[in-house]
Amino acid sequence: MNGISKQPAVGGNAPHRRGIVASLVYVFEQVMPDPFVLSIGLTLVVVLLSSFFAPHGSPATILDSWYEGTFKILGFALQMILILATGYAIAAAPVVQRGLKALAAGVQTPARAALLVFPVVAIAAWLNWGLGLVVGALLSREIARRSRIDFAWLVAGSYSAWSICNSGLSSSIALSQASHGNALNLVEKATGHVVPLSETIFAPFVLIPTVLVVIVMGVIFVLIHPKDDDVAPFVDRPETVEADSHSRDSAPNSFASRIEHSVIGTLLLLALGVGYLGMTWSTKGFELDINATILIFLLIGLALQRTPIAYAESIRRAAAQTGPMLLQYPVYGGIMGIMTGTGLASVIAKAFVAIATPATLAVWSFLSSLIITLLIPSAGGHWAVQGPFVLPAALAIHAPVARTAMGVAMAENVSNMLQPFWAVPVVAIAGIRIQRVMGYTAITFAVSLVIYVLALWLIP
Repeated sequence: MNGISKQPAVGGNAPHRRGIVASLVYVFEQVMPDPFVLSIGLTLVVVLLSSFFAPHGSPATILDSWYEGTFKILGFALQMILILATGYAIAAAPVVQRGLKALAAGVQTPARAALLVFPVVAIAAWLNWGLGLVVGALLSREIARRSRIDFAWLVAGSYSAWSICNSGLSSSIALSQASHGNALNLVEKATGHVVPLSETIFAPFVLIPTVLVVIVMGVIFVLIHPKDDDVAPFVDRPETVEADSHSRDSAPNSFASRIEHSVIGTLLLLALGVGYLGMTWSTKGFELDINATILIFLLIGLALQRTPIAYAESIRRAAAQTGPMLLQYPVYGGIMGIMTGTGLASVIAKAFVAIATPATLAVWSFLSSLIITLLIPSAGGHWAVQGPFVLPAALAIHAPVARTAMGVAMAENVSNMLQPFWAVPVVAIAGIRIQRVMGYTAITFAVSLVIYVLALWLIP
């Protein structure tokens, strides 16, 4: 696979022929608009498709569905933003920052950068997708400060390593199917049973491709790093994360300052949170859903930051990174509303389900999910749209329910490499334009697509 070829010099000299990766980067830089503008364009596409192909595509239905979806997503949007913010607070803690600096200290070459970034970010993303996003961006900055490595390539590598997050402990599809009474537990509503994590994220057909994507893409990224003459290094700017800064300048010995810097408030919240989790898990058994994940990372962040004011400051800085997500969530909520209300999502899902067999339903579920994910980039919201069609099909033809559900989730991993929704906070933290990054992640899209399809098809 070719790396970035040297760009043509200004003047009359004939330009070099572009390599594959260079061409992809060039196309994304020239064609792809700002993610918010892209979301508006996708809204137009969905409106047109609904008008022509959806069973209920009247103007009144489209408008009502758009309005309902725009505001219906807000509760879920807050959950997702809290996952990112609490993950950011952990990564911003001084002890974690020192760890990132220590990890980056010995990295001088692209090969070493890939060997470090891919496993570290993948593990963080597997534990929590918000933590993985932040660790990837901050680790990339620390490495780029110390070596001559193309920064867009490095950020794209960290984002590619993050791509496995929907196969991990914070997978909203896997967690919701394992959570009794969850509104998105469609399996329980249909069968009366929950799907344990042992049948989803810990199953071989999920674990094996997850590891393979990290290893294979790590090797590929080493091979596609730009040549020395074409490297675009990191340009330093004021730190995104400064653990000791405070927006409020209270008098050092004032009552307000003592309360702000006291660990009493932290200990109180830790006692409440740990007490609740201990009580719940001892009486109902271990259960990890979206809200429990948020609570756990809130408690870890509080413990690492130690004082309430330090934690509050880290969340304020996280808010600056989640701003673009706040802007895009209502727009994508409107898209989800249109696709659900008009029946467009069912048209797409049923087209794939109609040709499926018990052995191939998971693969067709995966392929239809690739398309839907480009329009609905939130795994939970996507599941609410596609789940009601693929699960009844699985039950009707006696296909594995857990495999069918994870086919939807694993496609999220792949489509995220072309859908910029989740890349927005990464590039905001890293300080780089998203278009150049997506040129590299298009390679991850193609490779991981093949790996996941083969896994769903061949691995028991």
